[in-house]
Amino acid sequence: MSDFDLDLRAVEEHMDEELDLEGSILLDVLDGTTEPETWLETLGAGNVLVLNVDGDVNELASGFARDVKESGGSLVHFRGFLIVAPPGVDVDTSRL
Repeated sequence: MSDFDLDLRAVEEHMDEELDLEGSILLDVLDGTTEPETWLETLGAGNVLVLNVDGDVNELASGFARDVKESGGSLVHFRGFLIVAPPGVDVDTSRL
């Protein structure tokens, strides 16, 4: 067998440098009572929204969906929820 030298501390330090996550996952209800600007500010802070849709998703998201898409974010409607991610956060739908 050959000698194999693995410095796990160096790997961990490198991982910490590369992993610069900020923000949270915010659970809420999309029912028209929250101003679109509030959702956009929340996304702008790096947060992901998981919104339980109470009504017509197209109507309720119309105030912010275009801005999200134009900024590079994503919106996915799945089983009564709208997942809204800021730019740089991918929502993988390949398994749906």
